[in-house]
Amino acid sequence: MVLERFRPGRGGTGRPDLTLALLAVILSLVGLIAIYSASWVIALERFDNLYYYLSRQAVALVAGLILMIICASLDYQIWKRLAPAGFLITLLLLTAVLTPLGTELGGARRWIDLGPVLFQPSELAKLAFIVYLAAWFEKRAELLSHWRHGFLPFLVATGVISALIILQPDMGTMMVLALTAMTMAFVAGAKAVHLLYAGFLGAVAAVTLVLVEPYRIQRLLTFLKPSELLGSAYHINQSLLAVGSGGLFGRGFGQSIQKHLYLPTPFTDSIFAIIAEELGFLRAGAILALLLWLAIRGYRIARGAPDDFSRLLATGITSWLIIQASINLGSMLGVLPLTGVPLPFISYGGSSIIFTLAGVGILLSISRHSVYERRA
Repeated sequence: MVLERFRPGRGGTGRPDLTLALLAVILSLVGLIAIYSASWVIALERFDNLYYYLSRQAVALVAGLILMIICASLDYQIWKRLAPAGFLITLLLLTAVLTPLGTELGGARRWIDLGPVLFQPSELAKLAFIVYLAAWFEKRAELLSHWRHGFLPFLVATGVISALIILQPDMGTMMVLALTAMTMAFVAGAKAVHLLYAGFLGAVAAVTLVLVEPYRIQRLLTFLKPSELLGSAYHINQSLLAVGSGGLFGRGFGQSIQKHLYLPTPFTDSIFAIIAEELGFLRAGAILALLLWLAIRGYRIARGAPDDFSRLLATGITSWLIIQASINLGSMLGVLPLTGVPLPFISYGGSSIIFTLAGVGILLSISRHSVYERRA
C-alpha cells in the first residue's frame, strides 16, 4: 500500500497536478452539456435559438480555460505583489455596480454592461479577496493573535467588501465570501475566541439583514415551513419535485419536465435540480463526487504548499469552491434557505466560469511547487 505524506518547503517537482486540471475540465464540460439541456426551452422562447445560452457559455469556457493555463504557467508569487491593486480594483468595480454604470436584472444590480457581455464584479471579488487575504495574513502572521492590530483590521476589510456585495443585493455571495475569509483566518492562526466573536457578529448581521428585507423573511419562513407558504415556497417545492422525480436513474437526458417554465432559473442557480431529474441520484451523485475529489486535490496542494502565502491561497480557493457548492446544493435540497449562488463549474454564468477556472489555474501553479514523498 502506498501512502503519500506532504513535506512542505522542500521544492516541488515542477509538474502541475494534472488530476486537478482534468477534474476541472470534466466538470466544466459536464456543466456545458447540462446548461444546454436545462436552457433550450427558455432559449427557444426568448431568442428563437436553442443554442443561445450554450454558445455564450462555450465562449466563456474557452476564455476560462485559456486563463487557467496562463495562471498555471505563472509563478504564484506574482499574485502577492498584485494583491493590493487587485483588492482596490475590486472595491472600485463593486462600487461602480451601484452607480448608473451598473445594470439591473431581476431586481438586483450586480452587473456592468460591456456590450456583448455582462460582467459580474462579485465573481472577481471572491478570487481577488482570497489573494489579498493570503498576502495580508502572511505579512501580519504575528499580529493576527492580537484583536486590535491583527484581527480587527481583517474584520473591517471583510465587512467593507461584504457591505458592497449586500447592497447589490447578493446575500449568497456575501455568505460565501465571509465563510471563506473565516476559514482562511482559522488556518492562518487566528485565536478561537476571536473567531467566535466574529461568528457572533456575523450572525447578528445576518439576522438584521433578514429582518430589514421582507423577501428575506419570506425565504426564511419558506425554509422553516415550506408546505404552509405555497406562493413563496414555489421555487423550492419545484426544485424538490425535480430532484425527487429523478429517482435513481433519472428520466433521461433532455427529458426534464421542470425546465418547461416550471422551475425558475433552471440553468443557473437551480441547475442541479434539473441534473438530478434527468440523470437520477446515482449519476448526479457521481458529479458531486467529482467536486469532492477536486476539493481533496485542492486541500492536498495546500497541505504541501512551500510557504504560508501559497498555503493560505490554496486553502482559500479550495474552500471558496466547496463552500459555494455546499450553499447551492443545500438551497436546492431544502436544507438551507434559498439563496442565489451558482454551482461551481456547472451553472450558467460567464464571469463565474472564467474566475473559477482562473482560481484552478492558481492552484495548478502552486501544485508545481508542492511536495510530498511516497512511502510503501
